[in-house]
Amino acid sequence: MTHAQLERSTAISGFVDSLQEPRTPYISPKRLSQALGVKVANLAQLIGVHRNTLRNPSSERLQGRMREMVKVISAATELTGDVDKAIYWYRNEPIADYGHRTAAELVADGQVEAALAFIRDLENGARG
Repeated sequence: MTHAQLERSTAISGFVDSLQEPRTPYISPKRLSQALGVKVANLAQLIGVHRNTLRNPSSERLQGRMREMVKVISAATELTGDVDKAIYWYRNEPIADYGHRTAAELVADGQVEAALAFIRDLENGARG
């Protein structure tokens, strides 16, 4: 593993660790919303669940959707080398191949694989 790969891996691990609900094996909706720079109430929209779903952090549906989001952000971090840049890209960069929708919009619509495929294409040298 190169030095750059090790740094990216450490950044991703630190990001994922920072999202843990204290004393549980769950992603914290509050911590994830803070990392994304949004209110908890807006997180539901970003992950494509009803806002009442956030009341039960252990909900498998909620955890699954948050894991999908974290998966895409982690993949983008592998590409950019920086969690903050990856989050910015995830929320703001329109992807022409997908109707100029952002990765966040794709994930909210359940199209995680489309977002991941785009990142793989970028890693393999395709133009963004």
